[in-house]
Amino acid sequence: MSASNTDVSVVKDARNQSYWFHILAQSNAAARNLHAVKLVTKAWQQGDRVCIVCDSEEHADELDNLLWNTSPEAFIPHSVVSEANAPCVEPVGVLLYSPAPTDWDTVIMLSATLPAEAGQFKRLALIAHNETSMLDQARSHFKQLRALGIEPKVHDQRKNL
Repeated sequence: MSASNTDVSVVKDARNQSYWFHILAQSNAAARNLHAVKLVTKAWQQGDRVCIVCDSEEHADELDNLLWNTSPEAFIPHSVVSEANAPCVEPVGVLLYSPAPTDWDTVIMLSATLPAEAGQFKRLALIAHNETSMLDQARSHFKQLRALGIEPKVHDQRKNL
């Protein structure tokens, strides 16, 4: 193998380490939201600029409330942003639009639609709770990422039961 082939595989491997699927053992949306907030907290504490992408204002409000009330000692500065032309100034954003890859260190997808730029994010986490339609959506996202040449790391909590 030539040096250039080795360099390409190392870059590709490093990029793939930044994509994760979290499949929860629980079968409800509340568990998915709590897991997302847990990932936000961890990434933010590590200095990342983090966003959660969701599809509805109602879902954004649920996440906003969770971020305010998760833990009194763990205040996470965040804001809900519904339009791409109103950029998020906080280190954590709950977005109702597709994020720009250059704006965020970690993107947590709770949206039904995977952004066209999904292959350009530094770190991307997708979370599915253990329910048929949610798992079907996760499979679709997984296939889309594979088509982009990305092999996400899967954390399947159902195996721990």
